Amino acid sequence: MTTWAMGHLLLVLLLVRIQNVLVLPQTRKSMLSECSQMPSLLQVSYTSWFLDAFNYAIATNMDVLNLSIGGPDYLDLPFVEKVWEITASNIIMVSAIGNDGPLYGTLNNPADQSDVIGVGGIDYDDHIASFSSRGMSTWEIPHGYGRVKPDVVAYGRDIMGSKISTGCKSLSGTSVASPVVAGIVCLLVSVIPEARRKDLLNPASMKQALVEGAAKLSGPNMYEQGAGRVDLLESYEILKSYHPRASIFPSILDYNDCPYSWPFCRQPLYAGAMPVIFNTTILNGMGVIGYIESPPTWHPANEEGNLLSIHFKYTDVIWPWTGYLALHMQIKEEGAQFAGEIEGNVTVKVYSPSAPGESGHRRSTCSLQVKLKVVPTPPRAKRILWDQFHSIKYPPGYIPRDSLDVRNDILDWHGDHLHTNFHIMFNMLRDAGYYIETLGSPLTCFDAQQYGTLLMVDLEDEYFPEEIEKLRNDVINTGLGLVVFAEWYNVDTMVKMRFFDDNTRSWWTPVTGGANIPALNNLLASFGIAFGDKILNGDFSIDGEQSRYASGTNIARFPAGGFLHSFPLLDSSESGATQNLLLTGSSKEDPAVLGLLEIGEGRVGVYGDSNCLDSSHMVTNCYWLLKKMLDFSSSNIKDPVLFSKFSKRYSPVITDENQLPSRRTDVNFSTYSSVIGKELICESDSRYEVWGTKGYNLHVRGRNRRLPGYHGIDLGRGLNFTVEKTRPARWRSAWKGSELSSSRSKYLGVFNRDEIDMPFLVATRWIVPAGVAASGVLVLLSIWRIRQRRRRRRRGSGSNRLA
Repeated sequence: MTTWAMGHLLLVLLLVRIQNVLVLPQTRKSMLSECSQMPSLLQVSYTSWFLDAFNYAIATNMDVLNLSIGGPDYLDLPFVEKVWEITASNIIMVSAIGNDGPLYGTLNNPADQSDVIGVGGIDYDDHIASFSSRGMSTWEIPHGYGRVKPDVVAYGRDIMGSKISTGCKSLSGTSVASPVVAGIVCLLVSVIPEARRKDLLNPASMKQALVEGAAKLSGPNMYEQGAGRVDLLESYEILKSYHPRASIFPSILDYNDCPYSWPFCRQPLYAGAMPVIFNTTILNGMGVIGYIESPPTWHPANEEGNLLSIHFKYTDVIWPWTGYLALHMQIKEEGAQFAGEIEGNVTVKVYSPSAPGESGHRRSTCSLQVKLKVVPTPPRAKRILWDQFHSIKYPPGYIPRDSLDVRNDILDWHGDHLHTNFHIMFNMLRDAGYYIETLGSPLTCFDAQQYGTLLMVDLEDEYFPEEIEKLRNDVINTGLGLVVFAEWYNVDTMVKMRFFDDNTRSWWTPVTGGANIPALNNLLASFGIAFGDKILNGDFSIDGEQSRYASGTNIARFPAGGFLHSFPLLDSSESGATQNLLLTGSSKEDPAVLGLLEIGEGRVGVYGDSNCLDSSHMVTNCYWLLKKMLDFSSSNIKDPVLFSKFSKRYSPVITDENQLPSRRTDVNFSTYSSVIGKELICESDSRYEVWGTKGYNLHVRGRNRRLPGYHGIDLGRGLNFTVEKTRPARWRSAWKGSELSSSRSKYLGVFNRDEIDMPFLVATRWIVPAGVAASGVLVLLSIWRIRQRRRRRRRGSGSNRLA
């Protein structure tokens, strides 16, 4: 991110035949955006300022708008909806993807929106700039999977631009790359004859030209480079012969194309696995609004392709200009021993209302090429299930960072997903021969006999009683391994992390600690294990392996017969921490932090810190420890150091109930939880999904909206939502009808299915209410006139009598 000089750079780029271009200089939407590459002045700005600027852009009929800004709050409802209004008004918006790289899951809003051209940065050697933010988008987690972003990359390191005073200056950041692309967009607009611009140019057609003309770089994956380096001449050739159409981005999913197709190419498909989700973007250059004409269709290229089952989830209404198409891919049970490749393509038909002078709808058929690798179902001991369902992140709640030593990033906002801030761990596990699947549903929604280990890392949500009971049975009776990496939890520290946010004009308080320790203690109670509320820091080694314990917690309860490891660590929990300063304590002790236990048929491993697995703020990794714990939990392979006689407990570690961490009573946790006040439901990422049901039914409350992805998201901070859908009778006895969800629809109203067209929408949302209001005014006016006449008559009668 750079300085106000970005405006000068863009003015140089815009010396073309385009008059209406709005440049918003480098600022921040709120104090929550990290500026890792900004060497100069840090600036804070408010959402209201951008709303004013956007309204100005609409009022003056701008063509192109560049934003070298960003922030992690994709649920900032007024901001997001105004961006939709901007693009719906046919303004092409280009935005910097962010400077939070090389970390994954760090896309900034609004560049992470599908209707905005999100731009990443590269250097002159065509390497992804270290500062450029990486995908995937995190709007869709936990019940779905993120979209590919950035859209394109452009040169953004050591770019010469003008100084505010005189001369030139070298600038770096995606804030530089973004106006470079905005200048390219303006050049492309300028070469289209004015008579054809209205029919051809819009945010979708311009993005089609950019991504289809981009040059794919060798080395970076799709979440680093998007479609690749922007290519002005190739995009010009596409626009020169362009006819309005719809398309899918990315247009190819090829498991042989590594590393570009990472993470998909890193793990082949196999029968019996959780669905693998690939979320694509539909670009509709035919009109601001469009519809899916019929369900998408899978066309296998050969007989083996019939072993693939694809369940589609897609946007009901494509607006503005874009929608989503998500593939939930599974190998059928009859393919349990199949090894080979499956090829084919997915087609989807899109139509939009006719343009002026046209007689019928505009129609287009989109195609997505699919090339998959399939292997026989791996043995149970090699299969790991990753719990994504119990992970909460910002937004909508204030979820604090895991390491309190990190002072420039107060939020845990990177998704906590295998393919975002745990992507290095994912690669390590694959290299070790493990297969990792993701569960975005409750623990009642998987078959424990299929997995060697359930891996639970840095979890913040609560647990249904049914989950606790099932997990106990899975471990003790079915031999499921359980590995838990916890985090700090200290109420006093959370209270001290409270701060006043000038942007929202409200006090922000953490809704939990780094992890929800009281909830984890409930889950682990049947095993005799509980974590404490200490905040521990320090360095230690096991068998020559160096590790850093960063704001982790302690083990407060542990049964006899297990193996428990303690180390001399610093406890800073008594002095706590503020949002900017960690006040270290002075007390030293040897708290227990690592425990390993055999119980019934299963095995349990617990560790008090997840920072060593999280690539966001990692000091040293503990992948070696994770592998040893998985060897134990999945295959009962015992490392001689971890299971030495010196670490065995012959008596239990006991802590009084009132000394264990307690839940906060001053926070309405149900606002952020997928458990508290919600139904126990198996979502589409579980094996208990009933295929053939399109979309979800939502109980819409307040400002709830279904956004790109496929799960209900609450756009209003403090509002609750519940997602309901068809599922097996074992989890739900009957279908409950509810209101249909809307899709990115606040600006134009609520779109419910394809049969609602624009004239009907306008009539029902604006004309009818306006007519009712006008009728009411006429009635009141009539009553007033009648009363006035009666008063005049009474005055006249009196005068006559007096006369």
